[in-house]
Amino acid sequence: MRGAVQGVGFRPFVYRLARDLGLTGFVTNDGHGVLIEVQGGRVREFDPRLLSEQPPLSDIHDLHTRELEDAAFAGFEIRGSSATDAPTAVVLADTTPCHACRAEMRDPSDRRYRHPFLNCTDCGPRFSIVESLPYDRPRTTMREFAMCDDCRREYEDPEDRRFHAQPTACPRCGPQIKGELELGPGEILALKGLGGYQLLCDARDEETVQRLRARKHREEKPLAVMVRNVAMARELVEVSRLAEELLTSRAAPIVLLPMRGGVAPSVAPGNPRLGVMLPSTPLHHLLFETIDFPVVATSGNRSDEPICIDDQEARERLGDIADRIVSHDRPIARHVDDSVDTIANDRRYPLRRARGYAPRPVRLPRGTPTILALGGHLKNTIALSIEDQAFVSQHIGDLDTPRAREAFEAVIRDFLAMYAVQPSIVARDMHPDYASTHWWNDHRFDAREVVVQHHHAHLAACLAENRHRGPALGVIWDGTGYGPDGSIWGGEFLLGDARGYERVAHFKPFRLPGGDAAAREPRRSALALGVEPEGAFTAAEVALLRQMIERGTLAPWTTSAGRLFDGVAAILGLKQRSAFEGQAAMMLEWIADPHESGSYEMPVRDGVIDWAPTIAALDADPAIASARFHNTLLDVITEVAHEAGCPTVALSGGCFQNMRLLEGTLQRLESENFTVLIHRELPPNDGGIALGQVAVAAANE
Repeated sequence: MRGAVQGVGFRPFVYRLARDLGLTGFVTNDGHGVLIEVQGGRVREFDPRLLSEQPPLSDIHDLHTRELEDAAFAGFEIRGSSATDAPTAVVLADTTPCHACRAEMRDPSDRRYRHPFLNCTDCGPRFSIVESLPYDRPRTTMREFAMCDDCRREYEDPEDRRFHAQPTACPRCGPQIKGELELGPGEILALKGLGGYQLLCDARDEETVQRLRARKHREEKPLAVMVRNVAMARELVEVSRLAEELLTSRAAPIVLLPMRGGVAPSVAPGNPRLGVMLPSTPLHHLLFETIDFPVVATSGNRSDEPICIDDQEARERLGDIADRIVSHDRPIARHVDDSVDTIANDRRYPLRRARGYAPRPVRLPRGTPTILALGGHLKNTIALSIEDQAFVSQHIGDLDTPRAREAFEAVIRDFLAMYAVQPSIVARDMHPDYASTHWWNDHRFDAREVVVQHHHAHLAACLAENRHRGPALGVIWDGTGYGPDGSIWGGEFLLGDARGYERVAHFKPFRLPGGDAAAREPRRSALALGVEPEGAFTAAEVALLRQMIERGTLAPWTTSAGRLFDGVAAILGLKQRSAFEGQAAMMLEWIADPHESGSYEMPVRDGVIDWAPTIAALDADPAIASARFHNTLLDVITEVAHEAGCPTVALSGGCFQNMRLLEGTLQRLESENFTVLIHRELPPNDGGIALGQVAVAAANE
């Protein structure tokens, strides 16, 4: 069997099932999954029950069987794991404590009462502690902790739910906390969690939240909040049935939900949604036994740097941010941030994929060579394909800083070592100046290079995730991607599949004065669109930028939908300089009048979408103008979809994190009988393009 079948209690389940049926044989882990030999009079009952009664965390991808000659088995046994040269087993994601473990933690008579590191085969750390495959304790960071007699007895008893639970421990033999697990008034606490450090403070305390922002250099970007339970979440946000399922799921992601209030204004300034999550480890559950208020829970890092996982590193990098550090002595094998989800069209919609989900593979339609995909520059992830599975890494982040690039290199080394492979193909983005491109140029080894256009990767990722071979019309809208013509693409309609594409439509190009600087200053995009926002510039700045636009000096051509959103936001006076990526576009989405149904003119001629009439017609009322601008984009998408003549449309790119744009497009196209594909496992932003690079490289083999 292949799939998520290691570290989930599968072998003891098989053992109990075989004994129940009176069968003999054995079960073992290997580098590919689980291998079983079974024989006896009721052997035909074995497979159906194997599939219908499997453990809750397991996920069987493939079950291959063949008949053998009878063997001389004395009974049924669980054999030790065997390593292979090319492991392909699925490493399980880290999961929240199960109900049984939480009950033990609350029971004063239980020997694991208030133990911050309890787990069993149904829950606990996996990806954050495993170092190599197959998944056994000596290949995890728990190898340093020798089990006591009681834990060893449970670990070796096939009837116990902790049989071969690799991270199992108790207060006598397991990891220990260093420091007092509490959060005092006005305190900023650095807490070593599952996949790295978190910074915590009282989410109701405006002064403390402002101090955290100042120290972390995260001025306006929204912060996530952790709450004790769903009841506390309901005080802060609107919790639907699906939202509750996501919050209480084994992944326990941050979920963006409509805000009610109850937190300091600076937690998510101006944002109608708040990111909320429940405790994801026993450590967090214990913390909430000492407090009864929501806490800001943000990554333990400075802005644009990877999360800290090492104790010494935390003292050096977080010492002047946190008032106090609480650590523990269980090593973290790799950084794993919190995942972020939202709800779109009454389904889960991922925005960041990490703890709880990574590195769950995406199944490919056929076997592939071993491909290493380097992803993009922003919101980076990497991917590694082995046979018919693409293992997509946890969120790494933007590769702007030396520490971020070090983390990127570490994840590459980590994946290649874990799966003991050497890729025969390396797939990278077309942009010559991405950090991922520089890494490949500096580390070239014996592998064929495949260069993948950025937006083609977005299209291919959406198709691969939906197991759709294509063709499809990809509506790929984002901030930036290097085009084959050397310009900056970003408002693209690509008709094709993983093998190739035709660019059937795009926004009319405009100059981007200062290049990347325009992403930080929406006012520059506004000026490039022909409008000078009131009070946004000095006379000298206007003169210089207009000269850059006219001469094309440091002002590349772009078709970027992201910069179009920015420009409209600046023209409407919402934001002239952004504190974080996408802020202006987010503000434009938030203010749109939900009842406005009007739109502007945005003609499509010979595949070029002319935004000029829309810019000239923008209403003075920002709420009306935003709504009509969004509605105009829906008109354009629908028109191009009909002209392209393809019944399937795939939506990808960072602009489709805009819920008004995403849900409006879905409703409009589906009402006109199009099949619409959107992301369900990977983010629509650049966190998903590594999968697309794998798909393109594999399809062109």
